[in-house]
Amino acid sequence: MSQPEAPPPIEFSQFLALDIRAGTVVGAEPYPEARKPALKLSIDFGPEIGVKRSSAQITRHYAPETLLGRQVAAVVNLPPRQIGRFISEVLTLGFPDEAGEVVLIQPERPVPNGARLY
Repeated sequence: MSQPEAPPPIEFSQFLALDIRAGTVVGAEPYPEARKPALKLSIDFGPEIGVKRSSAQITRHYAPETLLGRQVAAVVNLPPRQIGRFISEVLTLGFPDEAGEVVLIQPERPVPNGARLY
């Protein structure tokens, strides 16, 4: 898989506008109604943000039961997005593998839920 061309530089303030937080997956279930195979995730971002939901196209590498208790990173300050009949409240982050399938990113050791990326 070829890498996309690098985007133009942004201002540091634009980076700071993204609120990327760590959270723990507390619920995961198949989302068979989605156009592309996906899972519905519930992610606990701690007391300040709470539990938010995300639709994630991660079925190639992850089964729902393997995600419970796993920490992930997500953008928490994007507007909610309608994915079929489901409202996705956060964007769960990952990188494409060689085949273009999502590999989730996570802290290399546990961090508090709601910890902000910087």
